[in-house]
Amino acid sequence: MPEPHLRAGDADRTATADLLGKHMAAGRLTLDEYDERLARAYAAKTYGELAELTADLPSARPAATPAPATRPPTAPRPHPVAMRSCGGSPWSRPGHRDLAHAWRAWLTTSITVLAIYVMTGVIGGFGYPWPVWVIGPWGLVLLAQTSAQRLGLDGDRGRQLGS
Repeated sequence: MPEPHLRAGDADRTATADLLGKHMAAGRLTLDEYDERLARAYAAKTYGELAELTADLPSARPAATPAPATRPPTAPRPHPVAMRSCGGSPWSRPGHRDLAHAWRAWLTTSITVLAIYVMTGVIGGFGYPWPVWVIGPWGLVLLAQTSAQRLGLDGDRGRQLGS
């Protein structure tokens, strides 16, 4: 940090406020301490006043952590088609994971809506089958997306086919 007597700018005050927020989130400052120091940070005129606010806090540099293990650069990445032919699940590809999640959400919602319909139908008589308007359109959209992915019409490949 520059010399303590030099005047601080708005960017310096904002940087100190951000640092104080990180320390509060980490549990080093209570909400009251954070509020008090934040007010002082925005009122500070010099670098010295800003430095006082963080003097009792650890430095902003994170502790040394081991680097995550990575694949050697020479190792080939499996191709999605090769994964499918080698027994890998087609649902393990990124787009398919999202689609599988969407199908699970649809199924959960469908079961919930049908359970509500049955419970209210038993009590008050079965009326208009309103769950079809919740389950039907959503299911049709998911079915279309699933078909498009299985036919290879999604993503960049679909854009290439259409152009």
